Amino acid sequence: MPESRLPQPRRFLVCEPRHFAVQYAINPWMHPDVRVDVDLAQSQWRTLISAYRTHGHTVESVEPVAGLPDMVFAANSALVLRGRVFGSLFHAPQRRPESTAYDTWFKSAGFDVHRPESVVEGEGDLVPAGRYVLAGTGFRTTREAHREVQEFFGVPVISLELVDPYFYHLDTALFVLDDDTIVYYPEAFSPGSREVLEWLYPDAVLATREDALAFGLNSVSDGLHVFISPEATVLADRLARRGYIPVPVDLSEFHKAGGGIKCCTQELRS
Repeated sequence: MPESRLPQPRRFLVCEPRHFAVQYAINPWMHPDVRVDVDLAQSQWRTLISAYRTHGHTVESVEPVAGLPDMVFAANSALVLRGRVFGSLFHAPQRRPESTAYDTWFKSAGFDVHRPESVVEGEGDLVPAGRYVLAGTGFRTTREAHREVQEFFGVPVISLELVDPYFYHLDTALFVLDDDTIVYYPEAFSPGSREVLEWLYPDAVLATREDALAFGLNSVSDGLHVFISPEATVLADRLARRGYIPVPVDLSEFHKAGGGIKCCTQELRS
């Protein structure tokens, strides 16, 4: 019998995909010769924002900047935890100017912003999970950044090694359902990291490769509702059997840049 669950209201920061395009290749999903349907991307993004608001969540926006086509992926801008902001230092030089735009927004909203010394890509690789911050490395964020995050927040950081380039950020391979439960695709991780996840989360929901490639793990949960790619059908069924409510939102245009629902969503945690 599925457990009774309650949603928790969230506060999200997003960025309109006004300038979204695939102009360079910094992950296996990106092919600059592939055309992006900007109108469709805008429509899909608005559907996501509407879904959040319909389910009781607050959504705020940062102004997009021309020439920064990946700025729509707000999750990569920072980790916001306990009302404090740990900013980003992007691996790719094309994305580094995004940090300035986001830092300006955070400061105008009253946050103090920590500028990292090591390469780190915000919630792309830093996932708060109850007592821990789960932290990805292997393609973008460095292990040095993991230590910096732990010192800044005073929260235990669990380093996890990503080994499949299609899952280049932790938020493409794992997401948090609630403080005690995660969902992940085991083969995205090194053997040692899989053992760590099995030990910490013996009741985790496991995803198939097909659902992972459909960006099913680039999802957002409020503790009850799971905003998820409609193509991740097996995973949606597994979540429903656990008592969660899948809310399908199609962000297929953003898959062309290697992003999905979570990539477009920065959570502002007080």
